[in-house]
Amino acid sequence: MVTSKQHRRWNSAAVTVATCKQEAEKMSARSRDGAEEEEEEERRSDEGASWRKPEPPEHQIVPNIPESVDDFLRNFLRRLGLRRTLSSFEAEWYDSAQRHFSETLPTPESGVFFLPDALTHQQILRSELETVHKEAELLGREVLEARETLLRMQRERSFHQLQHRRVAEDKNKLIQDLKHLKKHLESYEPALRQLEDKHQAALRQKMLLSLQRDRVHNTSEEKPSPEKKAGSSSDKPAVKKKHLKDSEFPASSRTVKHQETFPAEKNLRSFRLQNSIRAHELPIGCIDLHPDQLILASVSDDRRWRLWRLEPGEKVAEMMLTGEGHSDWLSGCSFHPDGSKLATTSGDTTVRLWDSSHGCCVLTLSGHSQPTWSCSFHSSGHFLSSCSSDRTAKLWDLNSQRCRQTLRRHAAAVNSVRFLPSSNLLLTSSADKTVAMWDARLAVCTAIFSGHLHPCNHATSNMAADLVASCDSGGVVNLWDVRKPATPVAAVDAGPMAANQVVFSQSGRTLAVASGDGLVRLVEVESCEVTSLDGHSDDVQSVVFDHKGATVMSAGSDGMIHVWS
Repeated sequence: MVTSKQHRRWNSAAVTVATCKQEAEKMSARSRDGAEEEEEEERRSDEGASWRKPEPPEHQIVPNIPESVDDFLRNFLRRLGLRRTLSSFEAEWYDSAQRHFSETLPTPESGVFFLPDALTHQQILRSELETVHKEAELLGREVLEARETLLRMQRERSFHQLQHRRVAEDKNKLIQDLKHLKKHLESYEPALRQLEDKHQAALRQKMLLSLQRDRVHNTSEEKPSPEKKAGSSSDKPAVKKKHLKDSEFPASSRTVKHQETFPAEKNLRSFRLQNSIRAHELPIGCIDLHPDQLILASVSDDRRWRLWRLEPGEKVAEMMLTGEGHSDWLSGCSFHPDGSKLATTSGDTTVRLWDSSHGCCVLTLSGHSQPTWSCSFHSSGHFLSSCSSDRTAKLWDLNSQRCRQTLRRHAAAVNSVRFLPSSNLLLTSSADKTVAMWDARLAVCTAIFSGHLHPCNHATSNMAADLVASCDSGGVVNLWDVRKPATPVAAVDAGPMAANQVVFSQSGRTLAVASGDGLVRLVEVESCEVTSLDGHSDDVQSVVFDHKGATVMSAGSDGMIHVWS
């Protein structure tokens, strides 16, 4: 298409031709002299340049080629000697042609079309044809690729539809099998309960028979024999041989300490961070306080345990001792009632007893099949309890160095174990959302505390052993009356993160909770009012009160021990 501007240029060129013809006729009569002078000058210039341009040979034949429009105009102007008009025409003509080739063809909106000559038009069409061929070839390849992609996607769709049908059939089959298994299990539940009751009754009967046998044996040893009565008084008493035998459980002499015997505790809102200890580089699993001195034990994922001396009012704690020997991370620790030994539990399924003065291992107890989580000493110091992920809790006799009892009732991992103060009763908390109380002498479960909606992480009791506190992974802390285990007497929401450990103060008026959100929460037992202590940068794993209940020590996954007072 040709623009109006180019059309005007073409019209001006045609007008110029007509004008030139008229001027040529007029000037042929009026300005022959001037033309002759110009021809003479041109002839002179041609004669001057003739020696540089060789003349064409005489035998050369010039074919009769029709002139194009631009050549015709150029020759016409040259014949008439209109050199300035010729230069203006050439400048305008070549400028428009060059602009045409440099620009694309304009749209019809821009005006008239430019009609190029046949050669130029042929070149333009040829270039457009080549472009169309290239685009058609490219489009053909894309169509083939799209077709292959479509076929591949159709095959994949068919494959996935087939797989989906198979999975749906397997799912429906599994659902049906699960329903049948549930019905089958429900049919076995009465028999399992009956067998469990029979098992517990048999255990009680066995323990009662063993106690009666021991009582009869002891009474028979106390009575003197008739032979010794008839014998002389000079006979020496028989010397008993010492043999390694099991320890005897002491009588349950529970000493109830009333709250009035303890001094008034400080306000919970007055606790402030007094000291921070970089105890371990890896997370700390548990801490425990020496029964008589201000010495703190800590165990960590770095397979080490350490003892720290805490001086009142000092900002720096002294590391007294460190020990290692477990082959995996440490999870719990507990001091012996006399403070001479330290028990630790680990992911290597063992329980180790350490000399707290020299740091050496004096006893290794192996019996659990999965990692052990917690341990606790009996008030007599002769027995040690431990719990594990194998759903059991074990009672170890430290004199005979063997397992005396294995407590089995929980349906999931047992996360903590704790002896009640001055008692033969034992508390276990489990991931099956229950807390159980056991008679350690008979290995009989005496009470079940059911009420948690999430796995129980820890359970403990106050010094009077009449109130039990338990916490779960949902952050809920329940308080239970030992005489009424059916329902909790109070519940405290310490969430939303998990509550990892709970501990009573010496007076039993305050409860400390180690929370998974990096906070230590202090709970007033009577009013259930909660106060938070913020200082850890990661989960708080363990808390403990000092001997007077005026200081709280906490340890967490950040490897720090904080002292609050």
